[in-house]
Amino acid sequence: MSIFMTWDKKPFFAGTYFPLKSRYGMPSFAGLLNSISESWKSDRSELLASANEIIDHLKYSGHEKRTLIKTDLPEKAVQIFSRSFDSENGGFGPPPKFPTPHNLIFLILYSILNEDPQSLQMAEKTLMQMRKGGLFDHIGYGFSRYSTDKYYLAPHFEKMLYDNALLITAYLFAYEASGKDVYLNTSKMTASYVIQEMTSDEGGFYSAQDADSEGVEGKYYTFSLNEILEVLGKEQGTAFAKTHDITAKGNFEGSNIPNLLKSNDLTTSYENEKEKLYDYRKNRFKLHLDDKILLSWNSMMISALSLLYKVTKEQKYIDAAEASQKFIEKNLCSGTQLFTSFRNGKHSEKAFLDDYAYYIAALLELYDSTLDVYYLKNAEFICEEAVKRFSSPEEKGFYLCDINSNELFMNPKETYDGAVPSGNSVMAYDLVKLYQITEKDEYREAVEKQIEYLSKESQGYPSGHCMFLIAKMLYEYPLEHITVSVKDDTDLRELRKALPFSANILISKDHKKYPILNDKTTYYVCKDNVCLPPSNRL
Repeated sequence: MSIFMTWDKKPFFAGTYFPLKSRYGMPSFAGLLNSISESWKSDRSELLASANEIIDHLKYSGHEKRTLIKTDLPEKAVQIFSRSFDSENGGFGPPPKFPTPHNLIFLILYSILNEDPQSLQMAEKTLMQMRKGGLFDHIGYGFSRYSTDKYYLAPHFEKMLYDNALLITAYLFAYEASGKDVYLNTSKMTASYVIQEMTSDEGGFYSAQDADSEGVEGKYYTFSLNEILEVLGKEQGTAFAKTHDITAKGNFEGSNIPNLLKSNDLTTSYENEKEKLYDYRKNRFKLHLDDKILLSWNSMMISALSLLYKVTKEQKYIDAAEASQKFIEKNLCSGTQLFTSFRNGKHSEKAFLDDYAYYIAALLELYDSTLDVYYLKNAEFICEEAVKRFSSPEEKGFYLCDINSNELFMNPKETYDGAVPSGNSVMAYDLVKLYQITEKDEYREAVEKQIEYLSKESQGYPSGHCMFLIAKMLYEYPLEHITVSVKDDTDLRELRKALPFSANILISKDHKKYPILNDKTTYYVCKDNVCLPPSNRL
């Protein structure tokens, strides 16, 4: 994103992805700079007028009154997705096709709660096409940024931490909904990529890997047929090439992006062949690594890996999640003050709503996966700070920046769930989880206030607010609540493995309020406003 503004921070022109050289009717960035410079000299008054119009639009465009709150927002969102769904290739609308995993998670959750097979089918078709296509790296694993075509064959090859975190979660939801191993395996392969290539020695997760090698986009990820045969040998190479659509002619600009779109072979692992090609590829070209460590993106990956641990019970995932949380605590926290980014031993000066919202969610997922009460208490402390910093008692919703910030001409309240869910949507989710785990009235009041606010904001385009709709549905259809009364020496992590995957769990050592039966761990289970008698077994 490039923004041009006056000396007093009034923007008069903005745009994205200006190429190095002019192409497809788009000006080059250098040409744009010259045009801006010339206009500033010759038509400055017009640019200043444009700046004032932009500011007025940004300040007042969201202030129209909305009195009637629609209650069918999830249904409307599903209808919008249905109209734009590509039933042949997966995804929604024309290319470029972005993963937007939170939209797929919404569809899966909606299908479960409403017994709607069409929603699950849309999500599954999209997830399966992404997994088979070149958007997924079939050699080193992980997902690229987006697909440039409708088939998910040719991606923009940049790999982002947040995409991979959210996609791990989306594939896990699909696995829980369908029981299909391909989804769980995709989550595990994506996690292995992140742990191997995107993790610092101290445990923080890096931000991205570049798309370009030696100045050519995608060169790192593509192969000629001769390369495959030379590395794997004729017999193995021919079989691998046939499965992965690798030909002498090529499937992408004369070269080949390995994919399974034609063979649909998701069962043959080719582990040895992939290992050889991975080593060959790594020595052939170098990729630039964006080694910034961002709090919000790390928090997304912590949540994803914690969830993966809860499903698989494999220790390496929770180890990686907890290592990142410790990194954040050491380098991106000062008490309840958070910082957005860390690089070369230094952190940024401030943080935004998204940093707080995503970190709270990560702490809650760590708690849910380990039952370590430290994470729950920390989530509550950070949430209290977020409410103080980014909201005012007189208004609903949360501001992007600290309410005392006057750095810009306005402090926006972002609610749209774009490439990643908005801070307001994630805060809605956090408040729902905190209320449903702790059952504290202060969270219930905050939840209802936030849901009312976001319901109004999302009426015009509910499918653009899917993370909020997830929070709303979880609030309206709460999971089973289990209070576990434990002894001081109970191994909580082992206990968690025996508890349901989907439940709100509160650990209690208050034996007056929740007595222990028969000197054993005791469960107090409530579902649909009905509480069962306490029991030593679930």
